[in-house]
Amino acid sequence: MPHSKNGGGFSGPLSVVAVASIALGVVVMIMAVSVLRGFQDDIREKVSGFGSHLTVSNFASNANYQETPVTLDDSLITQMAAEPGVRQVQCFATKGGMAKTEEQIYGIILRGLSNNFDTTFFSETLVEGRLPAWRTGNDVQNPDNEVLISSTISRRLNIPVGGKMRCYFWEGDNYRARAFSVSGIYNTDLTEMDELYVIGSLSQVQRLNGWGDTLIGGYELLVDNFDNLDYIASGVLMTLPYYLNIVTVKESHPPLFAWLDLLDSNINLILAIMGIVCAIAIVSALLIMIFEKGRTIGLLKALGATNQSVRQIFMLKALRLVLEGILIGDIVAYALCAAQHHWKILKLDAESYHMEHVPVDIDPMIFIFISSGTLLVCMAALLLPAGYIAKISPAKTMRNEK
Repeated sequence: MPHSKNGGGFSGPLSVVAVASIALGVVVMIMAVSVLRGFQDDIREKVSGFGSHLTVSNFASNANYQETPVTLDDSLITQMAAEPGVRQVQCFATKGGMAKTEEQIYGIILRGLSNNFDTTFFSETLVEGRLPAWRTGNDVQNPDNEVLISSTISRRLNIPVGGKMRCYFWEGDNYRARAFSVSGIYNTDLTEMDELYVIGSLSQVQRLNGWGDTLIGGYELLVDNFDNLDYIASGVLMTLPYYLNIVTVKESHPPLFAWLDLLDSNINLILAIMGIVCAIAIVSALLIMIFEKGRTIGLLKALGATNQSVRQIFMLKALRLVLEGILIGDIVAYALCAAQHHWKILKLDAESYHMEHVPVDIDPMIFIFISSGTLLVCMAALLLPAGYIAKISPAKTMRNEK
C-alpha cells in the first residue's frame, strides 16, 4: 500500500513523462506545420512576384518568349478588374536578348512592366539601390531606360548600382542595342529567375519590338487569395475574347508547385505520427494510474460508486494532464517560432532551398487546429483504458490487499 499514499508509486513520474511527451508532440507538430506552410508561402510569393498569379496572353504566344502582341483594351482591363478576387491588373511584355561586357556575353530576358505595376515584391527583395522611376508620357525627368537586375547578374557581369548595362536584342535579321542604367539590385534566391530576368519598362520592350503604345505582351492579374486561384481564373476566362488564353502560375511552373503540394503529404505524416505518440503516452499514464489505484476503485465501488462516476474521475485526471501538455507545447512552440521569425536563427543553403533562412508561418489557426486535434485524439484514445475500470471487482481487490 505505500505506493498509493501521498501520490507515490510509478504513476507520478509517468504522468510527468506523459505531459512532456504531449508537449513535445505539440511542439513538433506546430513547428513542422509552421515551417512547411512558411516555406510554401515564401516560394509561392517569389514565383508569383515574377509572373503574377494569372497571365492573360495571345494563344499564339509560345514558351520561347516570342510573344504575339495583344491590343491594349481598357474595357477588358475594367472587366477583369471587376471579377471577384482580382486585386490588380497590369500590363507586361518580354524580350529575349544578350548583355555584353568586355569579358563576356550573357543571355537575359527583359521583362517590361507597366507604370502601375505592384512594386511590393521587388521592394521586399531589393538589396541595393532603388526601384526604377520610369517616365510617363513626355516626362523627360525620369527616363525609362532604368532597370533592376538580380544580384546574380550583377555579380557575373560585374555591374554595380548606377552602372551601365549594354544589351542587344534581335528583331528578324537585325539587332538593336540598348544601354540601360541599373537603378537597383534584387535577390530572390530563385536561381532560375535570378539568372535570367532584367526588370525594365513596358515602353522599352514596345519600342524594341516595334509595336507602338497600343500593343502589349499580355496582362498580369494579382489575386486576393491564392487558395481560390483556379476559381478566380475560371471567372476571368469568361470575360476574355476567343483569341486570349489565361494561365495560372501553377500551370506555368508545374514541377515546382507539384513539389510544394507534395509537402502537404509530409505534414499529414508528421501529424499522424506525433498524434499516435501523444495518444500512447497518455494511455500508458492512465493505465498505470488505474492499476495503482485498483484498491481505491474497488472501495469506491463497494461504497456505491458507479463505473461511470469512477471513470469520470480518471478521465478528468487524464484531461488535466493532456491540457497541461498542450499548454506547455503551445508556449514553447510560439517562443521558438517567434525567435526564428524575428532573429532568423536557422539558416539554409539558398541554392538548394531558394531562401537564406528557415521561414515560419505564425498563424493562430495552426495552434488552434493542432491543440484541439491533439485533445480530441488523446481523449478518444483514453476511452479504451477507461473501460477497464468496469472489469475491476471490489471483492477481488479487497481480497488481494489482504
